Amino acid sequence: MNSSQAAPAESSAPPVAVHKVLTGQKALVTGANSGIGKAVAIGLGQAGADVVVNYVADDAAADAVVEEIRKSGARAYAYKADVSSEDQVAAMFARMMREFGTIDILVSNAGLQRDSALHEMTLAQWNTVLNINLTGQFLCARQAVQEFLRRGVVPSVSSAAGKIICMSSVHQEIPWGGHVNYASSKGGIKLLMESMAQELAPKRIRVNAIAPGAIRTPINTSAWQTKAAYDALMTLVPYGRIGEPEDIARAAVWLASDHSDYVVGTTLFVDGGMTLYPGFSTGG
Repeated sequence: MNSSQAAPAESSAPPVAVHKVLTGQKALVTGANSGIGKAVAIGLGQAGADVVVNYVADDAAADAVVEEIRKSGARAYAYKADVSSEDQVAAMFARMMREFGTIDILVSNAGLQRDSALHEMTLAQWNTVLNINLTGQFLCARQAVQEFLRRGVVPSVSSAAGKIICMSSVHQEIPWGGHVNYASSKGGIKLLMESMAQELAPKRIRVNAIAPGAIRTPINTSAWQTKAAYDALMTLVPYGRIGEPEDIARAAVWLASDHSDYVVGTTLFVDGGMTLYPGFSTGG
């Protein structure tokens, strides 16, 4: 690779804070063996939470995340489950109840893309994305809420009976041609989150979402790996740098903590200003 094609240098995103704001809490992060989910799981562990690392492939990667969490003094284990399977989700939560006794924090991060032009998209491509990205969030939230309602608020642990963080995307707002299944799933997450938040707030259960923009993860390597690709991407990001998984992890730790106790039903956009539609900055 010559210098004109060199991957951009790592940006200066600060590390995830290690203040133990989640000490004594139990967390489950889905899709946590790489990318955003990995950073969130490690960040929650650094903040004091015990963490279940959910994944669906690559045992070694999941085990590495577990080991990193344990370095911070938190407990952790990996659990392989497909979040679109009702039986597998139920079994995953049953194991968590046996191991950790309860759940305080759910971060529903598992998601994927199966891109295609609309006229060529298969039903399997549509269903796979909706089943993982949207139905998976419903199934995990339903299980978590059952435990939140059973246990209620434990003031020595948290001001809330439970916290759910739904991982969405800027594409819950920005249309994305060639990705109608993915954008539809993220639009669905927006109203799933808001409707759950409205229903559950009287029970002292907080539901919010994070909507990442362009983040440096393995799923979108082609968008940032070369200088030309990175420069093109930056035309969509007013802040002028790509996001790092740790940017999302910091947001997740804050939303899971009592520092955000009055934040309910909100989508936190972590996107460097992508949703400001920078193409219109010169008047459109």
